[in-house]
Amino acid sequence: MQKRTAHQIADVLIEALPYIQRFKDKTIVVKFGGNAMVDEALKHSFARDIVLMKLVGLNPIVVHGGGPQIGQLLAKLGKTTGFIDGMRITDSETMDVVEMVLGGLVNKEIVNLINMHGGKAVGLTGKDGDFIRARKLLIDNRETNLSPEAQATEIIDLGHVGEVASIDPAVLNMLGNSDFIPVIAPIGVGEDGHSYNINADLVAGKVAEVLKAEKLILLTNTAGILDKQQQLLTGLTLKDIDDLIADGTIAGGMIPKTRCATDALKGGVNSVHIIDGRVEHAVLLELFTDQGVGTLLLSRPR
Repeated sequence: MQKRTAHQIADVLIEALPYIQRFKDKTIVVKFGGNAMVDEALKHSFARDIVLMKLVGLNPIVVHGGGPQIGQLLAKLGKTTGFIDGMRITDSETMDVVEMVLGGLVNKEIVNLINMHGGKAVGLTGKDGDFIRARKLLIDNRETNLSPEAQATEIIDLGHVGEVASIDPAVLNMLGNSDFIPVIAPIGVGEDGHSYNINADLVAGKVAEVLKAEKLILLTNTAGILDKQQQLLTGLTLKDIDDLIADGTIAGGMIPKTRCATDALKGGVNSVHIIDGRVEHAVLLELFTDQGVGTLLLSRPR
């Protein structure tokens, strides 16, 4: 190893030290999605990030999505599904596929990757220990982008699409206080005993709220929240977010993600990070370096 390289490594470790000290024994909820879930190099770098976090004393909890993988299997089966405001209409047959993909294929792949890199991951859905209780998500037609002709009723029933009714933290606390790393598929169970597919961002946010997590980290396919000149914004507060939505800077698919972030902040999470999942080791860079790789959101200015 060349002397210069050795000094560079030492500099990196010294820069990381105060962050490691600050976040030791703290819960960090990470929503895993986007390109990071389909690119092989990014999948492995993410798994190594999670293992390192656990080894230096943090308590990482992973919540993952899997929309593209669900779509691919449905296509192979010859089943078509519609979408309303980005949410898949999910009948009973589609829900079977969702459970197979999220609770099986995707969840176990992430668990296996973390274990391959020296961690001890445990895969869960909200049905395990009954820890995610769900209720059916109903959409007011007046709040959708459907044409008037398509709005046959005032309320749209998406089938087995749900929202979080409550979360029991007992299972997560038990795993988090041990050497295990929970990996959660966003499937809940309703009072009717039926399974419901829930948006992974929402599940991650609610888990972070219930556990009073130090941080919620949302991986995306963008650099973070951008201004109208496409420059990265960071150090945003709740008021900043409201203003950026009002003037149209935050729009489209970034609105529900930022709403999830603001709900988490209001629920007691110390900070939320919307980061670029296309960057290798994005989680470590955001946690343990001065510069970071995304947008930091806070409830109030530091």
